[in-house]
Amino acid sequence: METALTRLVGVRHPIVQTGMGWVAGPRLVSAAANAGALAILASATMAPDRLRSAVREVKSRTEAPFGVNLRADAGDARERVRIVVEEGVRVASFALAPSRELIAELKDAGVVVIPSIGARRHAEKVAAWGADAVLVQGGEGGGHTGEVATTVLLPQVVDAVDIPVIAAGGFYDGRGLVAALAYGAAGVAMGTRFLLTADSTVPDAVKAAYLAATVKDVTLTTRVDGLPHRMLRSHLTDSLERSGRSAALLRAVRHAAAFRRTSGLSWRAMIRDGLAMKHGKSLSWSQVLLAANTPMLLKAAMVDGRTDTGVMASGQVAGLIDDLPTCAELLDRIMDETSATLRALQDSS
Repeated sequence: METALTRLVGVRHPIVQTGMGWVAGPRLVSAAANAGALAILASATMAPDRLRSAVREVKSRTEAPFGVNLRADAGDARERVRIVVEEGVRVASFALAPSRELIAELKDAGVVVIPSIGARRHAEKVAAWGADAVLVQGGEGGGHTGEVATTVLLPQVVDAVDIPVIAAGGFYDGRGLVAALAYGAAGVAMGTRFLLTADSTVPDAVKAAYLAATVKDVTLTTRVDGLPHRMLRSHLTDSLERSGRSAALLRAVRHAAAFRRTSGLSWRAMIRDGLAMKHGKSLSWSQVLLAANTPMLLKAAMVDGRTDTGVMASGQVAGLIDDLPTCAELLDRIMDETSATLRALQDSS
């Protein structure tokens, strides 16, 4: 299927595998890319030298185009942009809107720029700055998310900008892709659905927790880092909801110390990154520290398999998923469902 997205980035299917921290590593990214999706390598949890080696590993596994997800507010953002350019990565995606200067730098190097946005005004801003496309995530999406449902946010953005719009939040099958196309999107992005594949390196115990979840087991909380965060209910989320300030601060310091050892960041740099994630909100010191080291909370689940002490970011669609196909099987299924849905619509007209 050809859309404005497939033409822009050169992939076979109008489907994006999102850059999930600790999940979207070389194995998943190369499998998704080989299956025909635009696969996005997560870089926020990698040191710069690891990012470069991960990009090279993906390139050794696939000749298909892929992208790298970057944090525009990271202190070493320009160093990471340089790696993306030097390694010939096709696409740079951003969890937060990059600056006009950063977009121009990437575009001058021939890199396609796709920021993720959660509001119409943000889409209008990055489009005016030269972004090639935008990824719109509605409130159903996993991880940090907004309050507006995809079905409300998506048409707003499609009507507001003249660049391809990718829909995220609530997608997992061919029916969803058809619906997004009907709204005017150029494709869909999926995180939880790719996390729950045989090619994902997430531990089996964690995958089992996702597969066992119902829609009601996916919750939205601000107690992790002060920002709306959609995830599976767990011992950690329950304890954070019950914790007082002292217990929350102690937990935050402990996780921050672990992340500092893993990342090599100084305490000053961690506090700076935590403050950068406030987005104008008034956060306690425990929330600032948790914002800075949320990657360690994700790692506890996504790498170490600790469903009790880790954060399991999840879209609401986790409650609808019950199997672990390979990326190739998943993409074939979705495109077959898409064709069948389109035929059924034509037959009923």
